[in-house]
Amino acid sequence: MASLSRRIYASFCSRHPSPTTNMSNWIECYNPSNNAWHHVSRVPGLIENHILKGFSMAVMGGSIFVIGGRLCHKMEVGDNDNPNDIVEVDLEVLSSVLRYDIGDDAWFKCAPLGTPRFDFACTVCEDKIYVAGGQCALASAKGVSSAEVYDLGRDMWEALPNMSTLRYKCVGVTWQGKVHVVGGFAARGDSWDTMERSSAELYDPDGSRWKVIVAWKGHIEAYDEELNIWKVVEGSTTISFPISTPTNRRLYLTMAPIGTDLYFLAGYRMPAPAGEISRMKSVVHVFNTTSNGDKYWRSFKPIEEEEEKELCSHGCVAC
Repeated sequence: MASLSRRIYASFCSRHPSPTTNMSNWIECYNPSNNAWHHVSRVPGLIENHILKGFSMAVMGGSIFVIGGRLCHKMEVGDNDNPNDIVEVDLEVLSSVLRYDIGDDAWFKCAPLGTPRFDFACTVCEDKIYVAGGQCALASAKGVSSAEVYDLGRDMWEALPNMSTLRYKCVGVTWQGKVHVVGGFAARGDSWDTMERSSAELYDPDGSRWKVIVAWKGHIEAYDEELNIWKVVEGSTTISFPISTPTNRRLYLTMAPIGTDLYFLAGYRMPAPAGEISRMKSVVHVFNTTSNGDKYWRSFKPIEEEEEKELCSHGCVAC
């Protein structure tokens, strides 16, 4: 299968400190051909136990781009009764952009974003990186509507027209040469309450404008541009991976498309004896979007890991 020759990259940090553990971000690679994770590289420039969260990753030209994000500091504040209590202190929203050359195993600095942001949509279209939405301030539930595009050849970000709505924790998708920003959240008026964005917006690079498209209702759905409607993908409602339970808490879930397959990567906390640090298992489930009959889902054997890890990137990428 062609999909087995590709790899999925995501960024994690440690959930628990130890005298020998630096909790700061690293990048891992999942190989579908042998159902295994392996360490790729640490994200450079981070002070020990400083964590980058809510950043986006993009793949272009054999490189992984680490874009923006929220910088925080994880600190142990436990006492004798609760020795592993951790607090997370937000520090700043970043505009920095790093490029990791996969083949050469080397990091490079790129031109920074025009607008610092985290939890934003990101996608690659016609050899350019598009970002849109997200949050620009730490103490605010508001999203932003601004967007920009990166040209690798010129190492330059250029501002785009704003989207019609504020949104963060939205998803960027490229389809038929157009950029789509789907879903997300935004503040409700001036309050701290949030509301879901079930709509999507489409940006046509040729027309240099955004267009709101009909609302999206969640689950696994496919957008029909001709009819301007979302359709539930057949077989996707029988999702095979479990939700969190008191004894099997889900720690992360992310998805990467490879060809006609959707790879869902999840991590679960495993029960641990009293007084011991809990371990975790990672599980990968695959949904075949072109399957006929009832064999839409397949799952790889769960992998037990020595320590719990936390997904830090806003999504993952396949290369």
